[in-house]
Formats: sequence, C-alpha cells, structure tokens
Amino acid sequence: MPGLLRSVWNEPRPPHVPPLSWRDWALVVLLIPAAVVEGVLRPELPWRTLSVLVTVGLVPLLLWRRSAPLPAVAVGFGVCAVVSVPTDGGPDLNVLVFMLLLAYSLIRWGSGRQIVAGTAIIVGKLGLSLALGHLGLGDLVAGLIVLTSAGAIGAALRWRSRARQRELDQVKLLERERLARDLHDTVAHHVSAMAIRAQAGLATAGTHPDAAADALRVIEAEASRALAEMRGMVRVLRRDEPVELTPTPRVGDLEGLADPSRPGPAVDVQISGAVDDLPPAVAAAVYRLAQESVTNARRHARHAKRIEVRVAADDQTVRLRVSDDGEPALGRTTGTGYGLVGMIERAGLLGGTCEAGPDPDRGWTVTATLPRTAPGPR
Repeated sequence: MPGLLRSVWNEPRPPHVPPLSWRDWALVVLLIPAAVVEGVLRPELPWRTLSVLVTVGLVPLLLWRRSAPLPAVAVGFGVCAVVSVPTDGGPDLNVLVFMLLLAYSLIRWGSGRQIVAGTAIIVGKLGLSLALGHLGLGDLVAGLIVLTSAGAIGAALRWRSRARQRELDQVKLLERERLARDLHDTVAHHVSAMAIRAQAGLATAGTHPDAAADALRVIEAEASRALAEMRGMVRVLRRDEPVELTPTPRVGDLEGLADPSRPGPAVDVQISGAVDDLPPAVAAAVYRLAQESVTNARRHARHAKRIEVRVAADDQTVRLRVSDDGEPALGRTTGTGYGLVGMIERAGLLGGTCEAGPDPDRGWTVTATLPRTAPGPR
C-alpha cells in the first residue's frame, strides 16, 4: 500500500489538457437558470435564497475543472461544508449534481498530489455532514459510491489516454527508426564508394598521378553527399538493431504498386517533374507514404475500384496525392490511425506535411508535401 500511495503521490498531470470550449460555457449557461427555476418551483426548500445563490455562485467552477481541478474541488466542497453548518445541511438543490464533474475532473486531469488533497477535502466534507447529522450512514455510503464511480470513470479515461499516447509514441519511434535505416543505407553506399576510390587512387598514385587526382575529386563529392545525409540522421532516433540489407526505395519504384496481379482496386501511378535527383531520404519518404496510403485504401476503402497515386515535383517541393473512390466508412477517421501517425511523423522529420481525410462526395485522399532538400539538424 505505501508503494501504491507513493506512486499516486508522484503522478504528474496529464499532458495536453483541453482548453475551454463552447460546451463548457453552454453547460454553465444552462445550469444557472436551472438552479433559479428549481429554487422557484420548490417552495418547501429550506434556506431557498441562500441555496440558490450558493449554487449559482459555484456553477462557474466548471470553467476551471480541467485547468485547476484542485482549487475547483476545494472551493466547491469547501463552500458546501461551510454553508452546511448554519443551515442544517447546506444547499439542497438537485442542480448540485454537477459537483460530480468536479470530482471526475480531479481524477482525470489532476496531479497525484492534487488527487490526494482533493480526495481528502471531499471525504472531509462527507465526514462533517455525518458528524453533524445531516447524512445518515446509508446516505454516506451511497454518496461515496456515486463519487467513487465518477472518479473511476476519470481514472479509466486517464489510463486509456495514457495507453494510447504510449502507442502513438511507439509508432513515431518506429517511423524514426525506419527513416534512419533508409538513411543508413544511403550513407553506407557513399562511404563504400569513397573507400573503393581511395584504394584505386592509392594503387595508381605512383604511375598515374592524374588518375589519383580524379579519385580524390570523386571522394570529395561522395563525402559531401554522405555528410549531407548524416546531418539528416542527427534528427532521427535509432535503436541498436541490425540494418536490413534492402535497397533504399526510390520514386520510380512506385510503379510496382500498380502491379495488376495484386488483389484489390486497380492502382494508377503518374509521376511528373524531375524526381531522379531527389535526395534519398525524400525519395524514400515519398515511396513509403504512397505505399502506406495504398495499403490503407486496399484495407479500408469499401467497394473501391480505383486508387490514384500522383507525384509532382518542381524546383522546391515534391507533392504526393493518393486518393480512392471508396464509399464513406465509419472506421476511417482523420488523424487517429496509427499508420497515419507514422506518415505524419516521417513527413515532419523531413520538414514537410502530411494530411488525410474524406472527399466531399466519396473516397479518401492523402496529401503530402516535402521539400526537395531534407532539413539539417535542429
């Protein structure tokens, strides 16, 4: 148990806390008149005016339930505890059910220390009500069950969000590794060429000085290209695993995606512009993005008959567009698939962008834009 408490105590706040949205304001706008209406329609309500004023004053705490969950809980349950002493139970409006959102948000968005402190405040408020006779033992147990359920939902969503974030991080790391493998093969090719030229230069230096000078010029050019590729590798994380001995894919290899013997919709590939002199990292990225997009279309595009792959290159950028004519499917959503996460990660590492989404009528389109020259380390 001490280990569990220590783990909870040291728990950091979840990252990427959502900002205020129109839904938060709409909830506040709805609850305030609801509290007033309930106060008017319940003539038997004790301390009616005070109950309505306190409830209306506490409703805006919902606006801070994510950004400041502990202060929201402290103020909300603290005020109810203080008011309950002179009023024999405090505000008793049904609208106060929104306090469950404060308990939920404490577990969902608070740090470990905030969760422990906020839970102590909530339990303390219930204990005070029991001691003052405002709650019976049965009501206390029921209240604890309801509050625990709200907290359990927050904990479950918190755990699910963390698990998904770990999976997304793993996908990004895997994509970085794949990019590093492609770059590794390119650099290895340049270094091998330099070694061969150096050996040839040494062998002919005594008898053919001109041939040795030519070898040095070739070595210089290869070294410059290798250095440029190595600068790209600085930004990529790579684990210590054996490198696959496979050629780095090029843009021209996209024609293989149109193999009619493959099952699924027909693939039409068109390439325009100068793509032969693209840096290996950019060429490999174009191929990988197109390959992943075609694979996704074959798997998820319902009743698709055709997949179009279009690559257009100019002096500055390379643009890729992959679209299908499949029917709309509920399972295809923008930005949530792990394959798309990896595609966005690879494009971003090279200084480009990648987007995907449904077409207006039917079908799905993936677009990517990459600079012709991969950026250096940042």
